[in-house]
Amino acid sequence: MSLKDKVVVIMGASSGIGAATAKLLAEKGAKLTISARRMNRLEEIQKSNVGADILAVEADVSKADEVQNVIDKTMEKYGRVDVMFNNAGIMPVNNLSEVARQEWNQMLDVNVKGVLNGIASVLPIMREQKSGHVITTSSVLGYELLPGFATYSGTKFAVRAIMEGLRQEERGNNIKTTILAPGTVNTELVDSINNDEVREGLKAARKQPGAEMMGMDPEEIASAVAFVIDTPANMAVNEMIIRPTGQEI
Repeated sequence: MSLKDKVVVIMGASSGIGAATAKLLAEKGAKLTISARRMNRLEEIQKSNVGADILAVEADVSKADEVQNVIDKTMEKYGRVDVMFNNAGIMPVNNLSEVARQEWNQMLDVNVKGVLNGIASVLPIMREQKSGHVITTSSVLGYELLPGFATYSGTKFAVRAIMEGLRQEERGNNIKTTILAPGTVNTELVDSINNDEVREGLKAARKQPGAEMMGMDPEEIASAVAFVIDTPANMAVNEMIIRPTGQEI
């Protein structure tokens, strides 16, 4: 198998796992569409990967028409979609007693509806192709619970259900599904936490002795994305939990 010339759409590509995945796949010769709300970041990725075939399209994953536009432009340029990587996500953290309704709505819009919008935009194409691969970033907290993370975990549990449903419904159309569930990754996701104490505590933990065993770099998750894409047509890695070696949960 080869990643060369595979058409891969990466949502949430402006930083972290998405940006690292774009760089790695570009190096391996994939044709990419990268999307996020920060167009300037996407343009930086294009410029830093000289010679790579990269289309950048601005979009907010919570808006179905904007996600559909990403896929429409991908089809105009490449004529097919081999992989949709639903990677956009946010992680506000608060106890339920805080009744942070705005945060709840934001997480549902991005973490759940964003995934559904991604699936909806590519499914007709992949069904017609009789092939395709939908990859979605979940979290270890889609399997475990922690105080303060109940709503975030709820969105990630929902992603597991959606992706398993997609697998069962579309396996006959040769559409693969993969849930990537990372533990702690050193990305900007922590910046989406509005609770100052939790946010600064997590940042401080990255500087403690032994922190290298408690967190991973985005490039390490990108290598897992490349692995699951580069599998034979008759093989699908449906779930992959990737923890730092020293992480407890």
